Amino acid sequence: MALDPDLPISFSPMHRLQWEEAQQKDVILYPEGMVELNQSSAEILKQCDGSRNVEQIVTELEKKFATSGLKDDIVGFLQIALQNGWIQQP
Repeated sequence: MALDPDLPISFSPMHRLQWEEAQQKDVILYPEGMVELNQSSAEILKQCDGSRNVEQIVTELEKKFATSGLKDDIVGFLQIALQNGWIQQP
């Protein structure tokens, strides 16, 4: 499955994104286990609320971190997240 840059992206209802105090990081929880996230990955996934497409996520994160040139890294991570079932598109 390929990421469609024009469609909104939402976090999968089969997973939960939350701060895990014991690990001092954001994690993805799902019935089979847990995935620890680095800060960049967590920030990307927090933007996947079903109202933003790829371009909007990139724009928001570049604005938030006062930088540019993040698109390739964000798209690469979103593709992995989609393949792992962490995010979905209509």
